[in-house]
Amino acid sequence: MAPIVLAKLEAQIRDSFSISRISLTGEMIPYRLAYHRIIFVSSGQGTFLIDDKEFILSGNQLFLISQGQVFCSHAQENIEGYEISFGDSFWERTPESANNCKAVLFNNASNNQCLPIQQNDSEDLLPLLKMLLEEYNSSPYINKLDALAAFLKIIMIKIANLNASLAKGFDNFEKQMYRKFLEAVSKDYFCRHEVSDYARQLNITPRRLSELCKRSSGKTAKDIINGQLIAEAKRHLQFSSIAVKEIAIRLSFPSPEQFSHFFKKNVQASPSDYRTYFIGISA
Repeated sequence: MAPIVLAKLEAQIRDSFSISRISLTGEMIPYRLAYHRIIFVSSGQGTFLIDDKEFILSGNQLFLISQGQVFCSHAQENIEGYEISFGDSFWERTPESANNCKAVLFNNASNNQCLPIQQNDSEDLLPLLKMLLEEYNSSPYINKLDALAAFLKIIMIKIANLNASLAKGFDNFEKQMYRKFLEAVSKDYFCRHEVSDYARQLNITPRRLSELCKRSSGKTAKDIINGQLIAEAKRHLQFSSIAVKEIAIRLSFPSPEQFSHFFKKNVQASPSDYRTYFIGISA
């Protein structure tokens, strides 16, 4: 059997922000993101692997990848475009009114992982990316980071408005409550598994929380919590060599047996079988 391909941890970025032109060739080793990522692919052929999902590249595609996800690429033809990386500490520089953008786009990024965009939308987005890159590469000055954060806010609003279903995420009180729930889950899913814990934090009943989640996303609150747990478990099984017992501990399951039962119920395979499958296909 071939060894599991271990995911490297992404290196730290100064000021928790960067933007660059990308020119990808060949195959990249998987790495776990320490920062949120916006990747605009303007041209090229190949694949992106985000966690265990493969995306075929064809140009004019936008990828939203959250901190903690595992990412790698394989270029069959040179992949060109832009890449923005930012951390939560940098995002705090944006006005509070922009928090809706980050919540809708990144707190449940697996639902918005790849956004195909129209040519006219691409023509609107490219000048903003170019201006942000020029500002990033300019000489230092007072409040430069705040200016970069303002550019990022504009780009995030533009991205949300590319997709009508995402744009709908900015309106009423119920949507705001749903976004707060997503934000709480993205921070605490590894140690808080019960809907009642999040409902108490939001000062609503568990039933109401599940109902508003269902109306906002088509999924119950429990589905969303379990989805985060399963995604993280898959990353550990596919891209690390830590034991199943250790994964259970990291995800706050009372015992390895309960973790294995939970995983098998949701994935239709035991953790060991899931890992063995990926070892087999990398052989």
